[in-house]
Amino acid sequence: MAKTRREFERALEAAKSASTGQLLIRAARLFNERAVARGRTLRGLDLRPAHTAVFPHLSLEGTRMTTLAEKMGITKQAVGQIVAELERAEVLCRVPDPSDGRAKLVRFTAAGYRAVLDGMGVLREIENEFGAELGEALMARLKRDLTKLLAAFEGAAS
Repeated sequence: MAKTRREFERALEAAKSASTGQLLIRAARLFNERAVARGRTLRGLDLRPAHTAVFPHLSLEGTRMTTLAEKMGITKQAVGQIVAELERAEVLCRVPDPSDGRAKLVRFTAAGYRAVLDGMGVLREIENEFGAELGEALMARLKRDLTKLLAAFEGAAS
């Protein structure tokens, strides 16, 4: 066990640097921060990472708030706040759930669809920049390896 704060910090940094999981988390966070910062300038939306975290979990038909909360690992109240902010920005809307009159579905507005497509363009732009810096072969290998890793995670979750 580390005896001093300084020893603990060194041990923690060494453990984090040796951890593939930590490297993935850190890279994803930095990539997301860069993408969100660039995305803000596209449509003048005041987006935060909490907002963009909702997007991958929305189906085109719409998704219930409880499902969003479960998939995001946050409370329904927190999802409600994020969705309300995105409704005010006219990115999302709530519509009646045709299978349950008491429930609402959250889905993209027409402007929201355009914003998401713009955001995907930002992701491609950033990937291309990394490709220019790291080399296309490395980026292709990284994509292939991450695709395999995701398949393994998704298979384990089933």
